[in-house]
Amino acid sequence: MGSVTDPSVDRGGALAAVMGAATLPEGVRVSVAGLDVDSGAHAEHGDAAFDTASIVKVGILAALLLRARDARRTPTARERAHAAAMIERSDNDSASALWDAIGRARGLDSANERFGLTSTRGGDGPLWGLTRTTAADQLLLLRQVFGEGGAPGAPLLDAASQAYLRELMGNVVAEQSWGVSAAAGPASSAAASSASASASAYALKNGWLPRSTTGLWVVNSVGRVTTADGRHCLIAVLSDGHSTLAEGITVVEAAARGVAGVLAGVR
Repeated sequence: MGSVTDPSVDRGGALAAVMGAATLPEGVRVSVAGLDVDSGAHAEHGDAAFDTASIVKVGILAALLLRARDARRTPTARERAHAAAMIERSDNDSASALWDAIGRARGLDSANERFGLTSTRGGDGPLWGLTRTTAADQLLLLRQVFGEGGAPGAPLLDAASQAYLRELMGNVVAEQSWGVSAAAGPASSAAASSASASASAYALKNGWLPRSTTGLWVVNSVGRVTTADGRHCLIAVLSDGHSTLAEGITVVEAAARGVAGVLAGVR
């Protein structure tokens, strides 16, 4: 068997096998993408588009920060207050305020085009949560946000913007710290009361949304984790069709652990 950095290793095939072996509830769809930023190991499974729910809040803030950089200014105190509430507590009113500030879907799509996202489209009118995206696109956005993993070209966000986004994603309230954090090392749970310790183990944003048309849940998670063996991974997991939020969290966390294992060469 080749090493994790061996290009002959079929990590996509390995991830497909892991996901294929998982027992998913009937009607549930899952797509996952991951990158080990230290080794360059990469794996993706599934290319379907999903509703973002609140993970789009990372994209909204990235677009706002890019607009501020273009205007050669820093975010205003009001923008920073909305940004902190939107990322750390997933406050929807703050998201709507910043969605309007970036020009709604047009502003998001313009920023995403510059970031290299090709399969993400902003939601109609005020419906930022119905933005559509893929796991591969979310991984590209994470590479821009964290400035890691060899993103195509130089990251467009400056170092201060990246640090700001990382800080907010590392300070998500405890009840929203599920998701890709399941792939992080045990220090994240052992030191859950310490913001600095948990931020060093994971920085994330989750999204969850019961669709009124079906009664089923969209459950997503994106972020950066430090695994138990010290590897740094960017992970995006998208899913829908869940009967409950709890079911969705279980599926998303299993997928996050699965892709982290594949990136480490675990079969």
